[in-house]
Amino acid sequence: MENREIAYQIIIEGRVTGVGFRWAALDYAENCPELKGYIRNLSGNQVEAVIQGPPEQVELMLAWLRHGPQFARVDDVQVKSIPLRDWPEKFAIT
Repeated sequence: MENREIAYQIIIEGRVTGVGFRWAALDYAENCPELKGYIRNLSGNQVEAVIQGPPEQVELMLAWLRHGPQFARVDDVQVKSIPLRDWPEKFAIT
């Protein structure tokens, strides 16, 4: 059976720290129950997300990450396709 999952590493830049971006992403991920991976702050004004799951759910999450929560300002989003891997069952903050 073919694996129907895809995986991306996403770097989001802008006003994305100190505005609840990671927690809002975790809340939004509940709409995508098969989504796996993590989101974490990087230095300065960047957040990294690694998301894996069915293409429809990955694309929904990616669309949300492009704007984030109400008080965020997303200036740039870099998306890189990455190999699939074994993740814990749920999307998490690290």
